[in-house]
Amino acid sequence: MPLVTVTVLRPKSVEFKDTVLAAVHAALVSIGVPEADRFHRVLELPAEDFRFDRTYPDVQGRRTDDFILIEILLSAGRSVKVKRQFLNHLMDSLSSAGHNPENVMVVFKETTWENWAFAGGRQIHVQ
Repeated sequence: MPLVTVTVLRPKSVEFKDTVLAAVHAALVSIGVPEADRFHRVLELPAEDFRFDRTYPDVQGRRTDDFILIEILLSAGRSVKVKRQFLNHLMDSLSSAGHNPENVMVVFKETTWENWAFAGGRQIHVQ
């Protein structure tokens, strides 16, 4: 169950946010996440609360005010190959939706199964 957090500068249109979340979810499904497993949030922050370097470390060009920070909390164990597959799918989808991939930063955060309680305090994947 990945938990997705997208952080962007305010204001962004519903269409902007929808296209980003759709691209993220499609990329997750492409690596085996169930279609119904959708837990996404968007943090839309004013400039004083969301600061980022426009060129660090290897941006081709400059980040704009449409910069997208995507954090994905997921269970540990996915290979680098699977993460690259996710990233390739995501960048293709975002580009097709009119977003510049150079304006996107993705951070994977991994945790073990005992750290998930999906409902009612039940740890369904722990023996």
